[in-house]
Amino acid sequence: MFKKNIAITSMIFAMHFALEGAVQAQGDYVVLMHGMHRTRISMKRLEWQLKAAGYEVINQTYPSRRKSVEYIANNHLKRLIEKHVTDPERRVHFVTHSLGGIVVRQFFADNALPNAGRVVMLAPPNQGSELVDLFRKIPFYKYVMGPSAMQLGTSSEDLPNQLGPVNVEVGVIAGNRSLNPLYSGIIDGPDDGKVSVERTQVEGMKAFITTPTSHTWLMNRRSVIAQIKHFIETGEFTPGNS
Repeated sequence: MFKKNIAITSMIFAMHFALEGAVQAQGDYVVLMHGMHRTRISMKRLEWQLKAAGYEVINQTYPSRRKSVEYIANNHLKRLIEKHVTDPERRVHFVTHSLGGIVVRQFFADNALPNAGRVVMLAPPNQGSELVDLFRKIPFYKYVMGPSAMQLGTSSEDLPNQLGPVNVEVGVIAGNRSLNPLYSGIIDGPDDGKVSVERTQVEGMKAFITTPTSHTWLMNRRSVIAQIKHFIETGEFTPGNS
């Protein structure tokens, strides 16, 4: 009898979690795009929070160091969407960190997505980075950082400034606290240690806020995650800084 009760209890729990997963799978999709030299692990806390809110989250590592932005957008990201977005009635939102924002901009420049939702960009180099301008003059830089990094300069010839205005609902969250005074000495104006607040902004964005957080940890801040969820749901951020 004892073993039978355990079996029944286990079956009930299994059915509960299966039903819970089925309910969550009915929510909109959210595609997470990590930053340069990172992996999907860096977006894991955000993934958990979004799943708990009922979204179906797509979070995979992409070759940020080995491939160009165009390749990542039109091969990795495009195939990811084709594979995992199976219900055209549900919207597809995006949350990006750093380089991931430029990848998503490139994707939308080259591809139509009829059920596109909203995009939240965390610390995106939307107008390039002064650090790239400086470091790519060093001969071995491109071998260390990879081809995508070489594309993120601030000139009108560089990719971020070639992509033009965004054509989807975009909210940008910029950090304004640096843990790297050396890099901040190179960057003009307030920055997060990697990208200036001003250069995170992009023409056509719908909302913009700043937060006292560094570039590396932006996606893990509790208040930032709350703002991400709010923007996906409403198309705006809550008033004040995050």
